[in-house]
Amino acid sequence: MSQTLTAQDLWPLVQKLPHDEQVRLAKLALRAAAQGGSSDAEAYKVAPPSLDEFSSQQEPLAWEAEGWEEFDAPQ
Repeated sequence: MSQTLTAQDLWPLVQKLPHDEQVRLAKLALRAAAQGGSSDAEAYKVAPPSLDEFSSQQEPLAWEAEGWEEFDAPQ
C-alpha cells in the first residue's frame, strides 16, 4: 500500500540541503503548485468552453467607442 508523503516527511531531507539548493527546491515547488499538476488541455477536457465563449457573431475587433475620449493621447 502506497503512503502519501507530506512536507513534514521531507523536512529532514530539506534541512540537509545547502542553502542554494533549498532555494532551488522552493522555486521548483512553487512552480509545481502554481501549475496545479494540470495542463491547459486537461483543464479544457474537464470544463470545455461553452458554445458562446468564443462566439464569432461579433466583429472580432468591435468595441464601444463611447467614453474613451479621456484616454486619447495628446498630439
